[in-house]
Amino acid sequence: SHSEDNMLFEDTYLTVEAAAEGIYKDRGSKFIGMVFPVKTEAEVKEIVARLKKEHHGANHHCYAFRLGADKQAYRVNDDGEPSGTAGKPIYGQILSKDLTNVLIVVVRYFGGTLLGVSGLIEAYKGAAMAALANARIVEQKVMETYELTFSYEKMNAVMKIIKDRKLENRDQDFAEECRLKFSVRKNDAELLIDQFTKLGVGIKNIPH
Repeated sequence: SHSEDNMLFEDTYLTVEAAAEGIYKDRGSKFIGMVFPVKTEAEVKEIVARLKKEHHGANHHCYAFRLGADKQAYRVNDDGEPSGTAGKPIYGQILSKDLTNVLIVVVRYFGGTLLGVSGLIEAYKGAAMAALANARIVEQKVMETYELTFSYEKMNAVMKIIKDRKLENRDQDFAEECRLKFSVRKNDAELLIDQFTKLGVGIKNIPH
């Protein structure tokens, strides 16, 4: 049935509230882990580019990110470290906390001693963990925005639904015809579309 399909969609996700950092040291090498809340790949590129400038003396700027409420978009980058020793262990920490819309960058200053594959994996994992330990993890709701169009006679009925369902009323314009935007949790959307449609109210989804 339709409603069951809906329930399968996770309409909340975990992410970090704000940027945070942590440090991991091994045999003179210093690994600075930094975590950032991000929404787009453009933001990721901007932050990585900025850190490369800020830490231009560092040997490597490795990172991993995951984007979207569906957690489908992700990437790992070893930035010159042996394949699988940097980006993957960093990504492993994102997975272990089930985070999304998050970027973790680990900047390495080389200390003169080679750490070997397992040493590197430990260090990149450790720096990512240290950054996450200093971050506040928060739950976000996946919201959808809809616009309603209706005639004045329907105003009270519409406002009652908005109030009863505690919808977040975004902006409204009651000039020629009434227009009103609201946000709702994804899993509650379908029921509302039904309610408004039965009322004879025009409703359309507004992509973010």
